[in-house]
Amino acid sequence: MGAHEIRIRLGGVSRQRAYQITSRADFPKPVADLAQGKVWLADDVEAWMKVHRRDLDESED
Repeated sequence: MGAHEIRIRLGGVSRQRAYQITSRADFPKPVADLAQGKVWLADDVEAWMKVHRRDLDESED
């Protein structure tokens, strides 16, 4: 899953917000860093979102 897919899954957040989220210490580490950008395992991102999505919603208020 690339950054664009993560942005979509997070409800269409901005590129800056996606960068902030994917840079968090508790966000899964990317499995590859390609010329087009970083790539994460979809299962890892989905599992992280299940735990943290409510926190992200509250911080955006």
